[in-house]
Amino acid sequence: MTTNAPAPETQQHHDDIIYPSLIPFSLAHLACFAAIWTGITWQAAVLGLVLYVVRMFGVTGGYHRYFSHRAFATSRVFQFILAFLAQSTAQKSVLWWAAKHRHHHKYSDTVDDVHSPRHRGFVYSHVGWIFARKHDKADLSVVSDLTRYRELMWLHKFETAPAILLAIACFFIAGWPGLVVGFFWSTVACYHGTFGINSLAHVSGSKRYVTGDDSRNNWILAIFTLGEGWHNNHHAYQSSARQGFRWWEYDPTYYALCMLSWVGLVRDLKQPPKQVLRNEQRLGTKVINRAAEQLAAHFDSDRIAKAISNSLQGAELHNLQDVLTSARDRTSDALAGFHLPHLPSRDEFMATARQMFAKTRSLDDIIDRAYDYFLASVGNRLAVAPAPAT
Repeated sequence: MTTNAPAPETQQHHDDIIYPSLIPFSLAHLACFAAIWTGITWQAAVLGLVLYVVRMFGVTGGYHRYFSHRAFATSRVFQFILAFLAQSTAQKSVLWWAAKHRHHHKYSDTVDDVHSPRHRGFVYSHVGWIFARKHDKADLSVVSDLTRYRELMWLHKFETAPAILLAIACFFIAGWPGLVVGFFWSTVACYHGTFGINSLAHVSGSKRYVTGDDSRNNWILAIFTLGEGWHNNHHAYQSSARQGFRWWEYDPTYYALCMLSWVGLVRDLKQPPKQVLRNEQRLGTKVINRAAEQLAAHFDSDRIAKAISNSLQGAELHNLQDVLTSARDRTSDALAGFHLPHLPSRDEFMATARQMFAKTRSLDDIIDRAYDYFLASVGNRLAVAPAPAT
């Protein structure tokens, strides 16, 4: 088995922002201050609250659980209604949203993730990424299951139409306060509720499951996002219509989907298997590899390799280097046969892993893979280390 150390983090690039597209986003935020002149009526306040809850369901039940993860089934008519409702939040088309979100799960918290706080910083993960030139277009091949619907393609072409129509309706329902408070306040609130899952739910909260990324359960976010805050649960079993895996984990989106299933609007709500609920599932290879990379990174292989080379006599180092060179891509196996100073033991890896990760049946697999990564990294550095000065 070839065991290579995790690749170093690539350089961050924040210079590809499409500044013109910031204008409507900024104007939506500035429009909220127009309430100073329009005033706040009770009709507008109620309208804004209702639109926040209903449209947040469009995000959570539509954009996310249905279009991104296909966590339940529905009719073509209700599919269009969900898409229209989701796009009334002005978060681009369901095709764009689902494509970007599926990409996020494929590369979650790696350097290729579209919005990882780990690699791009909190602000970029929260909002900056949506204005990056490389994210302006969606790879529609990722959502080929959705592009076959002409009505979804129409919404993709005219992605702002639902939001514009809703804004006009708010004006006719409650006048200028209805437009400012009812539409713009609820729209901006939906923005940051959604964005908080991309940013804060990968920074703050608890981890019940080992997922190979930084996803966390955050109960405060769950309240404001109708259950999306149980993000670590979601990353543990992505296709579940239910994200609050415990009875006390507040998940209004799931409750609403259940009620819609009672009247036949949705069906086949996917559930997490019992093994997942009990945290007894075996992890997949990709998750094990990512978790192993995180564990291996906690041990400074460069510093340890230098300490080992400095502690060895010239002949001892040359002998070790000859063995490592002969081993080629099996340096971890060769290094495991030596009792070298400064080299941490597997037990030390075990202790660190227990501090880092939640309970999992695959902990030994993670430790074994991490130790291989670490030994390979140290071995590669020792193979080219210069002899210590005498």
